[in-house]
Amino acid sequence: MASRTPKSKPSSAPKKTASKRQSASAKSSRKGRKANSKAARPRVWKRWLWRLCLVFLVALAVYLVYLDAQIRERFEGNKWDLPAKVYARPFTLYPGLSVSEAQLQAELQWADYRRDKDANSPGSFDRRGDDWLIYRRAFAFWDGAEPARQLRIEMENGRVQRIWDAQGEQALVRLEPQYIGGIFPSDNEDRELVRLEDVPPELVAALIITEDQSFFQHWGISLRGIARAMMANVRAGGMVQGGSTLTQQLVKNFFLTSERTLTRKAQEALMSILLELHYDKEEILQAYLNEVYLGQAGRRAIHGFGLAARFYFGKSARELSLAESATLVGLVKGASYYNPRRHPQRAKQRRDLILGLMADNGIISDQQRRQAQAQPLLTSSPRRAGQREYPAFLELAKQQLQRDYRLQDLQSDGLNIFTTLDPWIQHAVERAAEEELQRLERRFPEHDGQLETAAVVTSVDGGEIRALLGSRKAEFFGFNRALDARRPMGSLVKPAVFLAALNSGRYHWASPISDRPVVVTGPGGQRWEPKNYDLQSHGDVTLEAALHRSLNQATARLGMTVGLEAVASTLQRLGFEGDIPPYPSMLLGAVEGSPVEVASFYQTMASQGFYTPLRTIAAVTTSQGQTLSSYAIEGEQRYAASSMQWLRYGLEQVVESGTARRLQQRIPVPLAAKTGTSDEQRDAWFAGFDNRHLGVFWVGRDDNKPMPVSGSSGALPLWLNAFERIGVEGLTPAQALAWYPVLPDGTLLPQGCKDRRASEYPFTDQALSNFQPDVAACASGQQQQEEKSWFDWLF
Repeated sequence: MASRTPKSKPSSAPKKTASKRQSASAKSSRKGRKANSKAARPRVWKRWLWRLCLVFLVALAVYLVYLDAQIRERFEGNKWDLPAKVYARPFTLYPGLSVSEAQLQAELQWADYRRDKDANSPGSFDRRGDDWLIYRRAFAFWDGAEPARQLRIEMENGRVQRIWDAQGEQALVRLEPQYIGGIFPSDNEDRELVRLEDVPPELVAALIITEDQSFFQHWGISLRGIARAMMANVRAGGMVQGGSTLTQQLVKNFFLTSERTLTRKAQEALMSILLELHYDKEEILQAYLNEVYLGQAGRRAIHGFGLAARFYFGKSARELSLAESATLVGLVKGASYYNPRRHPQRAKQRRDLILGLMADNGIISDQQRRQAQAQPLLTSSPRRAGQREYPAFLELAKQQLQRDYRLQDLQSDGLNIFTTLDPWIQHAVERAAEEELQRLERRFPEHDGQLETAAVVTSVDGGEIRALLGSRKAEFFGFNRALDARRPMGSLVKPAVFLAALNSGRYHWASPISDRPVVVTGPGGQRWEPKNYDLQSHGDVTLEAALHRSLNQATARLGMTVGLEAVASTLQRLGFEGDIPPYPSMLLGAVEGSPVEVASFYQTMASQGFYTPLRTIAAVTTSQGQTLSSYAIEGEQRYAASSMQWLRYGLEQVVESGTARRLQQRIPVPLAAKTGTSDEQRDAWFAGFDNRHLGVFWVGRDDNKPMPVSGSSGALPLWLNAFERIGVEGLTPAQALAWYPVLPDGTLLPQGCKDRRASEYPFTDQALSNFQPDVAACASGQQQQEEKSWFDWLF
């Protein structure tokens, strides 16, 4: 039997092997892809990282370009908004000038002059008997700069006799004007710009040795300082110390805020580096000297060492001593904490520490250190006139400036404003207000702390405002009563009534008028019945008596006879610009006006008919001294001088024998004045003038309640007190008037006529054309006198 080889079946092993190979290949492929994917991930992240870095670098570059543009634009232009500096009038000295020793010394001290033997340096003075040595500082006036020079002033009996300097005898010299305030931007920052060479080298050295010893080595930031600050902050658990360089401090103050965040610190560091790339160390240091905050003076923020030297020590930065320089540098760490006036002990310790550091680093000798540390810490008074502001006057000056200048320019361009304010007169007005209101409140305790006042004093010959008071609190920035308190003027209106009557050609000062009761019935049956202050009627009185006794009934009759329109027109022609109600009550003062508005029309009376708008500005210059504007006297002759002299006679009688006769008892020289009291004594007024100055004073309550004082007892004492301090020059005798005898019935007699019934009165040439002397009346009167018996003459 043949054997068979069995047929082999198709084997599945190769298939399995292929499948395994395929599976292995797939696995291997997956593993490869996984491996490739793992290998690709770092490359992808790297690409994204590089992209992010690139974006960051581009953004940083753009940001740096932006910061760079900001820095260059701000740092190369006007770095600061510089407020306009406002100055008083310069103190002018000339032979013949009447000036008291008290005023001369006050003027020097207010201008921060210091008494020094022989007065050998600018800003010093000395006195030897009646001779005064004054070393005047250099100053750029609006009409030209004047150099520093030493002056010798010879005085005698309160008058300047001679003035000498190195060039010989001088006819006139000016001391630099006193600073009286600024027109500030909204942040109220103030500074006096200085150059690096204007500051003592010791001050610069003290600043660097205490604030940034590596200032001249670093590029804006100090890594060592940052590390030191970080260690201190870590130990304290918060931000307690900064590693800022002087450059960083400048950037923070100049460009940024004072918040303490990492973002702000990073921005500060970048800007510091950019600043150092563009500008040299001296420029940065000079900017720092002018930017750093060093204290507060009321609303003013004191920035920079130039103004700080003036504010704390009353001198320029150039004049600072070593000890004073170290004191100011000590303020950098904390202007409030180390304030030498409020915390003298802290300030002295800080000063002495800085002096020690300077000695340790060889900047000063040990002997210099000991001498400086031994000096007492003396600062000038913060309330001295040279650092005070005069808010009422500044407000009016600002209003007048804005007619020609934008407010933005006044707040930022560093203009110099020269004004008409006289510090001596302003001081006199403030003291008078303070003393007399206190005296009134002691008499009337129920009004204690309730009385207010306002005042304005002008120059008679030019209408310059020499003093302005808006409140009994002279330094109060708020409601300005001199400008904005419009109150009934009372009898201050009456001179306009009498001027209208005199100019009508129907009256002279001896004309008889009636002072009998007046009743006026108005619409709706309203009755106006004015009464005299004494509630009495006085029959027939002369025009002059009606004014000097301020009789209401006589004035009302006179005004209605002349006509309300004529009186209103006269008031407006004199210079009053307010509203005048068309009612008879306006004749007795139912016309509201502020003290400045009242002064405007009394100014025309005082200046013999020449109307000039009251002004506060003399000139304006740029910060470099270039004159932009110079304001001359402007006005017009609205009344003849003779007409005003005739009116002035009546106002002089008010002082001689009328409601202001108290003045004559204290100041026995010719003066012209008028008292005023509104209904129920709610307002007390007084206006008066001598040959040089006009003063208008108001006293009242802000709540408009009645007071137990009138114009003669409430406002006149303030005028008297102030003008006794200012100094009074009696009125020049009227040259345009001729005196004639007048009978009681108003009949004018020829000059030289002897009639015992007649009294002498003045007349203008124009008045004489209306009132011819009656020769026959003179002859008749003389005959009657001759026919009198000895019994008539005796009794």
